[in-house]
Formats: sequence, C-alpha cells, structure tokens
Amino acid sequence: MLGELLVTVGVLVLGFVGWQVWLSDDILGSQQQAAAETFAQSLSGEAPAGEPAAELRTDEPPVSAAPGDREAFAVVYIPRFGDFQRVVGQGTSRFVLDSLDLGLAHYDTSAMPGETGNFAIAGHRNGQGGPFTRLDELVVGDRIYVQTSGVWYVYEYRDSEYVEPTQVDVVAPVPNQPGVAPTDRIMTMTTCHPEWSAATRLITYSVFVGWSETMPAELAAIQGGA
Repeated sequence: MLGELLVTVGVLVLGFVGWQVWLSDDILGSQQQAAAETFAQSLSGEAPAGEPAAELRTDEPPVSAAPGDREAFAVVYIPRFGDFQRVVGQGTSRFVLDSLDLGLAHYDTSAMPGETGNFAIAGHRNGQGGPFTRLDELVVGDRIYVQTSGVWYVYEYRDSEYVEPTQVDVVAPVPNQPGVAPTDRIMTMTTCHPEWSAATRLITYSVFVGWSETMPAELAAIQGGA
C-alpha cells in the first residue's frame, strides 16, 4: 500500500515538473512574444512604417545612446525559431531575464546595436519562457534582426562555442581577446548549456551585414507569411 502511494506521489510530482518544464515555458514564451509585438509597434511610433527596405545599407549605421538600467530598447527577431520576437532590456539582472515584458538582457558593458564592438545579449535556455531554448539550432548564414527606434540592424550567424561560466571574455569588445580594440561589429548571444543545467554556456557569434530605416523586405516577407 505504501509503495503504491509513493508511486502515485511520484507520478504527481513528475506531472507538476513536466508542467513547469514544458507548458509554463510555452505560456510564458507566448506572453513575452505578445509583449515584443506591442513594443515593436511602439518603436515605429505614430508615423507610417514605410515600405520594407529591399536593400540593406552598408554605410555607417546610426547608434542610439545606451538606455537606463532595466529599460526596454530593442526587439530581436530570429526567423530560424519561427515567429520569434523578444524585447531586449538593459542589464543582466534577474528583473530583466525573468520579466514577461522583456526576455532578453543586454550586457550593459557591451556595444549597442550597430556599434563597432560586441553587442552582447543573454537569455534563458529553459524556464521563464526559454527564449534561447533553440539557440543551438542556428545555421551559418541565418539572419538575426534587431529593431530599435527608427533603425533595423541585421546580423548573420557565423559560429558558436561552449565555454565555462567563468569565461566572460566572450562578451569583450573583441570576443575572447580582452584589451584588443574592435574594428568589426559583432553580435553575441549567450545561454546555459546543456538544457536544464548551468554547467556550461553556449555562445553564438554573428556579424553585422547592414541596416535600414524600415523593416528589411526579407523579414517582412517572413513576417507576412507567419
């Protein structure tokens, strides 16, 4: 009888954990997605969005001043993950990482989007919406779009690595080369690895390929078909 009771309790516990693991991430992720869609509209302001940009500009991009702590300032789109939009907040505090209105956290000592150097952001692999659960699925050439107020920045994924949690130089202005002055524009995304563990970190690197004042046409086509 006691054995049957323990089995029943175990099943209930596993069921609860399963809800926490999968269902709650789906629910919280949907809330973060909805928040990102609303914030993206606010970034466009009341002015018409304009025609999607057919070609990216490759001249010097405009760069916004760093926002205040915990302030939302950008939306990241990653088509590889489907209809994926998440708000980026300033700073890597739990307030930002765990927020249902944000989801991605900007390392406040790193570059701003489009700026020479390393624009570095972090997100949970699992839990609190798990924005970076699928970060290991990126394929070379995949594009990542970053929308700020009036400007869109486009990066292309190039490489990834797995590092110890203490290897903080991955978010240096030149990744893994502390003290070296940057000449390129890099985007680094970090998350925990493996899933459901903080043993190591998964780091992805993308390079800047251009910018526009309206949504890039290629993203507009994807969004329209989402």
